[in-house]
Amino acid sequence: MDNSAASPNDAPPQPGSLSHWLAGHPGLVSSFGGALLKLVEPQNSYVTVKSLATGRYVYASEGIGHWFDRKPVVGANDSELVRSEEAIAMRRIEQTVMAQGQMLLSEHRLELGGRRREFTVTRMPLGGEHLLAVWHERTEERQREAHLQRALQQIEAQQQALEQARREAQRGTGRDDASGLYLRGQFDDQLLREIDLSTREHREFALVIIALDPAPAAAQALGDDGRQRMLEGVGRMLRANTRAMDAACRIGESRFAVLLSGVGLATAHARMEQLRRQCQAQIVVLNGMDLGLSLSMGVCSFPHTASKQEDLLAASELAVAEALKRGGNQVVLASIPFSD
Repeated sequence: MDNSAASPNDAPPQPGSLSHWLAGHPGLVSSFGGALLKLVEPQNSYVTVKSLATGRYVYASEGIGHWFDRKPVVGANDSELVRSEEAIAMRRIEQTVMAQGQMLLSEHRLELGGRRREFTVTRMPLGGEHLLAVWHERTEERQREAHLQRALQQIEAQQQALEQARREAQRGTGRDDASGLYLRGQFDDQLLREIDLSTREHREFALVIIALDPAPAAAQALGDDGRQRMLEGVGRMLRANTRAMDAACRIGESRFAVLLSGVGLATAHARMEQLRRQCQAQIVVLNGMDLGLSLSMGVCSFPHTASKQEDLLAASELAVAEALKRGGNQVVLASIPFSD
């Protein structure tokens, strides 16, 4: 009597699985495999099948040989294609795949043709005697990632230098240290002056309340340092996009305000929409990672939205709350009341 345990690969296919469907359509098996290869290979991925008995490849996608200096892959084993230590590492992973009886994704750095190349390889058992592998080269992708990382590090160094110079220049001016903007007390005084001036001269001005959107999880994990860098980024954007006659202030932990003197509601909305897009494209870097700067804004105007300080603030806060409710990264106009 045969007391050997059944291989997981010998189990009947589960109903609803692809294997089960193919089992019911045996005439489609060969055409399915060919169609699958046609889908995979244009993505710079190649398929190999290795005999476990001999350790030699019995199938390799057309074109895979260019990785191995045009050496024929079919009929060869790994030791004939790559360095011995690389072949040993690949063999260990293959043994793990067969022992577990399931698909496994691994990464390999191979010295081929005098050049270091990087691959991800997805392996899975093909019956009990063969191993199927899908190879995908990531050399150029990893090089682009390395170039991007170096660029981000350079940007981070430049931003740190600029912020340090800005702090030294603003020392003793009473501005917020993190953002370089005016503080809440100065904002309240400026808002009252703007209301008085606009009332006497019968002109408009706009008030914008800005909220820093919740940071992505990766940025939140950086804690206070990440938040500091985000506040610096908001400050740079607001200082660069407001006129000398305007007032950009930090009025709370993650709240900012901008007074746009002599500007109506439509113009204010257009300017803030432009600022929102610029913020979205702004690179704010910490530890080589782009934190992603996103703002929500509520826009109101004097005297159309409201003509009193507290009413203007309340209208803008309601608008920015609506922007956050919609998912953030939006500019929302405050409601204009209509009298009967």
